[in-house]
Amino acid sequence: MAPATPLVSVRKVCKRYANGTLALSDVDLDLGTSEFVSLLGPSGCGKSTLLRLIAGLGEPTTGRIDRAGGRDALNGGLSFVFQEPTLMPWATALANVQLPLRLAGVPLAERTERAREALASVGLAGFEQAYPRELSGGMKMRVSIARALVTRPRLLLMDEPFAALDEITRTRLNHDLLALWEREKFTVVFVTHSVYESVFLSQRVVVLAARPGRIADVLQTDAPYPRGPAYRTTPAYAAHCERASAALEACIGACEPATL
Repeated sequence: MAPATPLVSVRKVCKRYANGTLALSDVDLDLGTSEFVSLLGPSGCGKSTLLRLIAGLGEPTTGRIDRAGGRDALNGGLSFVFQEPTLMPWATALANVQLPLRLAGVPLAERTERAREALASVGLAGFEQAYPRELSGGMKMRVSIARALVTRPRLLLMDEPFAALDEITRTRLNHDLLALWEREKFTVVFVTHSVYESVFLSQRVVVLAARPGRIADVLQTDAPYPRGPAYRTTPAYAAHCERASAALEACIGACEPATL
């Protein structure tokens, strides 16, 4: 079910790169306020391309992307978490998290306080002066998430942020991300290859077909929040995973010619 008053509307979006590759074709998607949506699909289906277009890091070849209140309405209220933490190795965790506020001209005292709060919100209180080389992979990703949260975004875009982590760390960060989302009420768009992760996290799982990327199915995951470890053992979770797996399998290999 599409949100009644979308925060972002994607309408008939196509994206063709200069080399002729058609990455996305005729994509329609609405993102609601405080909604958690996962983009699920095979490698190369355009999930990350769509995320970057929503972020304004590129322009669609055709179609449009509308934001509530106008094109610039989310300025300062949109954050992006990449697949890698992309931290400055010479800077402490605190300085890394402060970076967006420093670039925005926020005074030192305020940005320090907000960065400390953001680190505490991801479980890293006490690690403010640690350097990236002193942190585990999961802790580095927590710093990256804290840096995204420090701007207090309305829209948080996450491009497979946990894909490189071990299963235990990934599961823990899934739970921590949901707790943050429930508390802060921002909208999340989360790119993943994992059926199990998408079903656990999301209210809606948007399944993209193989290139050119297009929406093959939209699955509602109606289990209530909070979703703890016990949810992963329920028949409802298993049923949603089975449906998502079937939708993903149906679209794998359904690939149209990508070049002219």
